[in-house]
Amino acid sequence: MKYTTQMDAARKGITTPQMEAVSRKEMISVEEIRRLMAEGKIIIPANKNHKSLEPEGVGQGLRTKINVNLGISKDCCDFELELEKVKKAIALKAEAIMDLSSYGKTQQFRQSLVEMSSAMIGTVPVYDAVGFYDKELSKITAREFLDVAEKHAKDGVDFMTIHAGINRATAERFKKNKRLTNIVSRGGSLIFAWMEITGNENPFFEYYDELLDIFEQYDVTISLGDACRPGSINDSTDASQVEELIVLGELTKRAWDRNVQVMVEGPGHMAINEIAANMIMEKRLCHGAPFYVLGPLVTDVAPGYDHITSAIGGAIAAANGADFLCYVTPAEHLRLPDLEDMKEGIIASKIAAHAADIAKGIKGAREWDFKMSDARMRLDWEGMFGLAIDGEKARRYRESSKPEFEDSCSMCGKMCAMRNVNKVLKGESISIL
Repeated sequence: MKYTTQMDAARKGITTPQMEAVSRKEMISVEEIRRLMAEGKIIIPANKNHKSLEPEGVGQGLRTKINVNLGISKDCCDFELELEKVKKAIALKAEAIMDLSSYGKTQQFRQSLVEMSSAMIGTVPVYDAVGFYDKELSKITAREFLDVAEKHAKDGVDFMTIHAGINRATAERFKKNKRLTNIVSRGGSLIFAWMEITGNENPFFEYYDELLDIFEQYDVTISLGDACRPGSINDSTDASQVEELIVLGELTKRAWDRNVQVMVEGPGHMAINEIAANMIMEKRLCHGAPFYVLGPLVTDVAPGYDHITSAIGGAIAAANGADFLCYVTPAEHLRLPDLEDMKEGIIASKIAAHAADIAKGIKGAREWDFKMSDARMRLDWEGMFGLAIDGEKARRYRESSKPEFEDSCSMCGKMCAMRNVNKVLKGESISIL
């Protein structure tokens, strides 16, 4: 039996190789994977033209996944450096990479990325449009925006952020309800500016059905972008954010009617006490579609440390229903991240994702921690390094300050609790001095 997309296959009762791969990784039956995919609660972004992909599932009951942003820009157009970041992100086991390229040889970079990446690839076509056509935003036509999306689909991109929720009505709501930080989504601001300058409707909203034709043909997952995400804790959960979310819920159902897989993007900056309610609201308004969040960043005053503010919010968000975390690096709000920034962002996001998976009761999550605790109890340093999220750093710290006795560390020495209790329980004597 033929199928057009992973969702179409699920609804027809067909098990695809991608579903089987996700079932093995997640230790969940393929029947359960297929059922939740048919309902839109799990997605497997897998473009038909992405041949090097190792499929991952995103959604209900699955491990929380993380995404890494990179790409070339006018100020930082080092093609090779960005490809080095790709290799590092894959080595660190990021499940997704978003190419945010907006200048120069964007298609060449995108094609290289898809060819080499086992991780799923996302893009934001509106970023690419200005550079690709080499003309001012106001001169780009609605047709040209759609054509860029089609080029990305042909190149093998697995999911695309499409800012279709900021239509003329949403824009008017934004203008009537003043914000401290206005619109901080780059893609959202470009679409808003285009609508204001041209007087036209958002092309991704007006021609949404044509966009779905493209996504269905290549099995691209639509990531419904949150143009009105809050850029400060002052603006969270306001009229603009909520109205856009309602529109995204409607667009979700229209995509599902065409068997196009959907995830929905969310905030942004948000105080800790608002996060859980926002996760519930998204799941209700968007009918259980997987939720992809940037942060949320729980405070606005930590530039240089926003990987931490993001990880705090991400852990709370994922524990309350978010399925996919977009990493934030220490360079957020300041500059393009370098390799070390990227690593710090990935590690922080992976910690947040795993902490949430423990809370959600995801299969195998606690067992990882149990193994680490057992290695600690046995003072098995190699075992600890092998289990650590960043074993390289753990080993470096250990080797930088060697203790007198190998069965301890330089913090406690012979007062090591693990060492002494182990000895006492074995009937051995201990010497502290």
